[in-house]
Amino acid sequence: MSTSQALISRLGTVMQMAYVPEDMDGALRYWTETMGVGPFFKLANIQVEAARYKGEPASIDFSVYIAYWGDMQIELIEQYNDAPSIYKSWRSEGREGLHHICIVVEDMARARAVCAEAGATVMQEIWLPGGGEAIYVDAGGGPGSLIEMICFPPESYAFFDLMRAAARNWDGSEPVRAVG
Repeated sequence: MSTSQALISRLGTVMQMAYVPEDMDGALRYWTETMGVGPFFKLANIQVEAARYKGEPASIDFSVYIAYWGDMQIELIEQYNDAPSIYKSWRSEGREGLHHICIVVEDMARARAVCAEAGATVMQEIWLPGGGEAIYVDAGGGPGSLIEMICFPPESYAFFDLMRAAARNWDGSEPVRAVG
């Protein structure tokens, strides 16, 4: 392993495992009923300031369902339109299983530089209203090579804390909760 690749792991700690299931209802049942993870919070039709897929502007209509399993965030992603994206390409290839992991970074410019030095390719970029940014990079080779890096304003992380607290006290009721 080169020094550069080791630096990607030093950008942040894995805080999320994300999936793009073909059967969202089935995935939600699996996570809530079999695994006992929940509640899931649905952020519907996420509005982004801008998005790019493989360097081209993208208009992705998607929702995410987020829950916590201890301190690990579980994210399920559902795309509604045919816009090119990392989610659409995954589903088009008929792939299942772990789609990406996510780490929180403090400096997106540094994260981009470290990824470029390691030879990782930025596949998708999303900018959120209020200053949040996410990039998805392909570190190349093998499963688990797609990594999301997020850098959000502090108040955005406070919402994660609320979801984590809800999971600690979850009694199985209301397994999916709409946000907003």
